[in-house]
Amino acid sequence: MKYRQLTKEQFESLHEEFARFLATQSIDVNEWTQIKKENNKVAEDVMNVFSDVVWDDVLTKTKYVEHFSKTSVNLFKFDEIEIHRIAIKINWDINLLEQNGFEWLMKNPMDNSVDIFKGSKPYTSERNLEIFDLLEKGSSLSKGEIFEYFNKLIS
Repeated sequence: MKYRQLTKEQFESLHEEFARFLATQSIDVNEWTQIKKENNKVAEDVMNVFSDVVWDDVLTKTKYVEHFSKTSVNLFKFDEIEIHRIAIKINWDINLLEQNGFEWLMKNPMDNSVDIFKGSKPYTSERNLEIFDLLEKGSSLSKGEIFEYFNKLIS
């Protein structure tokens, strides 16, 4: 398995896609019910393959990821050959996880208490695996507005 199996909730939300996937594997509803009852290993293998297909699709489409903590933000942009990162550190007691802390940062990005660093690096492994790793460590998919806002400010 390349990534990890989807959660029960993710499978439930993708039940139609999973049914189509089973159909492409020539597995109908009755056969799937029988496989789940009689051969748990085969059922797990099918679910793992579907999970990898879903993750690959999501990760291939991903262009931005962000990770917020109380006093820092890491913004990532993924292109074909490099990861671009903007790291923001607040040097006073503020909580960026709260609305008022985030709003303060957006209104005061050039304040003396804000350190902003920018860098890029080539992928050290497969692009999608690096994105997946960031997601598993607590990052979230993003539309990229915050990355592009700070990228314009510091360019």
